[in-house]
Amino acid sequence: MSQTANRVIKNTGYLYMKMAITMFVSLYTTRLILNSLGASDFGIYNIVGGAIAMLGFLNVAMASATQRFMSYSEGEGNKKKQKYIFNISCVLHFVISIIIAIVLLVAGCFFFHGILKIPENRISAAQVVYCSLIVSTVFTVMNVPYDAVMNAHENMRYYAIVGVIESLLKLAVAFACVYTSEDKLIVYGMLMAAIPLVTLTIMKIYCHRHYEECVIKPRKYYDKKLMHEMTSFACWSLAGSMGGILGNYGNGIVLNSFLGTILNAALGIANQLNGMLMVFSNSMLKALAPVIVKTEGGGEHEKMLEYSFTGGKFSFLLFAFFCLPCFVETPYILKLWLKEYPDWTVVFVRFQIVRTLMEQTYITLGTSLNATGKIKQTNLFSFVLNLLPLLLLSIAFWMGASPWWYYPIVIFCMVVLSAASIIYYCNKLCNLNIWQYFKAILIPCLIVSVIVLTIGFTVSLALSQGMIRLLVNMAVMSVALMIGACWLLSSKERQLITSVVLKMYHKIV
Repeated sequence: MSQTANRVIKNTGYLYMKMAITMFVSLYTTRLILNSLGASDFGIYNIVGGAIAMLGFLNVAMASATQRFMSYSEGEGNKKKQKYIFNISCVLHFVISIIIAIVLLVAGCFFFHGILKIPENRISAAQVVYCSLIVSTVFTVMNVPYDAVMNAHENMRYYAIVGVIESLLKLAVAFACVYTSEDKLIVYGMLMAAIPLVTLTIMKIYCHRHYEECVIKPRKYYDKKLMHEMTSFACWSLAGSMGGILGNYGNGIVLNSFLGTILNAALGIANQLNGMLMVFSNSMLKALAPVIVKTEGGGEHEKMLEYSFTGGKFSFLLFAFFCLPCFVETPYILKLWLKEYPDWTVVFVRFQIVRTLMEQTYITLGTSLNATGKIKQTNLFSFVLNLLPLLLLSIAFWMGASPWWYYPIVIFCMVVLSAASIIYYCNKLCNLNIWQYFKAILIPCLIVSVIVLTIGFTVSLALSQGMIRLLVNMAVMSVALMIGACWLLSSKERQLITSVVLKMYHKIV
């Protein structure tokens, strides 16, 4: 386990470095583009881009299918099967890219004739941007098989390098827009469309040179049964993803219909802050996912569950390290960040943190379930659970419920019932010992959270609100969480962390 865990930690480190660089470059790029295009043209680009992004969930579903099958066969050590998977994936994504292009071209006729509110003198420029983004989407979809190969081989270093190159290209595009004398919106749209082509070329050259399964011979490497398995997995994955998207978007519409846009603003701030807090745990999970699937592919079911348990603990601790101080100091952090914020924002932020913290305790079990390939029942159940809050929220707000009822209803349907479903099917399909899960993860995580939050709120009562209290609380709660982590983690997991820290110390010194 030590070698595998070290590999996961190293890959997580690569993803953290990529994240740090891309976040900094992205913030600066956005500033340049906003100043260069102006608020109106920047808004047009985002409106047009948002229309195309609605089909993004289709690509996500197909990507998860390809990555699952590629990682699974990597665990089996079946290189020939990987060639079949790669070629079938290339064919599927080529077909998907053509379908998406046709759908978007037809949809464009409606977008630019009544749906999108764009000034008449900028419609032609917006149409050029729209067509450019369609080309960009096609290249992005076609890049998925190569991304899956990199993921299956756990080559996060090169994946991070490509991500950094992509962000630097976007920065170069921003500078080009600043200094060009042509229509800046058109230049920006066309150059942004060229970036996926560049990254696709880089990934393609690297993968064909380094991985033997990357051979494009669709006639030779075609298997009807495997094509059906991959398509079926992708369709059920799509159903689960679509349920989540429709549920979250629909919940916002219900909130807007009964309580107005102010509550939507509070909800948007809560989601944005939560997204920033989740970055570190998400990077670790991306590095861990192929390990779990490969282990299942190798027939090591107990080890797969062991990795899932360890991943769940680390995911919880990484998120808790940032979110628990934020939970206690939410009013002051929002004041520093936004100065003024809508009513109910503090309540919504705290509820969203609780929701995500609960999700971290079982999120890796979902990865284990995907590794088995038997996702039909779970995703069908997930689809229903994600849409259930629409009915319950409508009834609650129609009866005059307070806005804070939004999150208890959503958490019960989309977290508690969803977790129960995943745990049940993991017990059925992966031989998960439910009591062992409660004993090793859920109960200890709950105890650690309550103790750390109690300490944080005690400090907040002793000191007046301000930067000093924020720093003291961060320090005290971090120490408390580290002590809690020593109790939460097993002796093997503690030894692993100790060895990694010592190794990093010796390298630095």
